[in-house]
Amino acid sequence: MFAIVRLRGEVNLRPEVKDTLAMLRIHRVNHCAVVGENHHYRGMIQKVKDYVAWGKIDDDTLAMLLERRGRLSGNRRLTEQFLKENTPYRSFREFASAVNSGSASLTAYGIKPIFRLHPARKGLKTTKKTAGQGGDIGFREDLADLIKRMR
Repeated sequence: MFAIVRLRGEVNLRPEVKDTLAMLRIHRVNHCAVVGENHHYRGMIQKVKDYVAWGKIDDDTLAMLLERRGRLSGNRRLTEQFLKENTPYRSFREFASAVNSGSASLTAYGIKPIFRLHPARKGLKTTKKTAGQGGDIGFREDLADLIKRMR
């Protein structure tokens, strides 16, 4: 699974990039979307690479996102009680492993695949340079570090 975090706003945004961000359901800065690894999403990520940070998400980080920022329809919090009653999984970690392996889906159980995050603790380096150049946007091997700072 890929996690995509929007880091830049929409001033002077090209219409095709704005549409792609809308298709990814990342409408605001500091929102995070969790999507599958396929060529459709890779193409979308390639189009918006100058406005987002993205990378592979591990089970621990996804479990942390589900526990702290997971939402159900009606903007209700996702709880472990809900997981026990409505899914075959008993904990956030178990559910995150299943989602990451592809055997379960967030939307199948009514969980929103969008997470509203805080601004990063201790700030971002810059949103004008890629991670390889010392900035924050683009592909990141250490995306879990950024997401944990934005929890």
